[in-house]
Amino acid sequence: MRKIAELKDIPDGGSKLVMVEDTPVALFNIKGEVHAWDNRCPHRGASLADGNISDSIIQCKFHLWEFDVETACAVANPELKVKTFSVTVEEGEIFIDD
Repeated sequence: MRKIAELKDIPDGGSKLVMVEDTPVALFNIKGEVHAWDNRCPHRGASLADGNISDSIIQCKFHLWEFDVETACAVANPELKVKTFSVTVEEGEIFIDD
């Protein structure tokens, strides 16, 4: 496991972009649960951390592609999936398996 952030740095309903070696990782705090995704939208590589965030959808800002928070799959085509990382939160620190 690798520590990548602190929970206090991601407001509820917000995001934070971190770099893990050469990979941009978007962290989303959705109702107290942290999700870690590859930050690149599979459509054109736009930043998902800069997108619109709701309780169930992350929407890419550029072409409005929507991804289900729980599955990381595109709403319009569940065959398209964003790479995700396993997350552990311990004592306010966020870790991922990479």
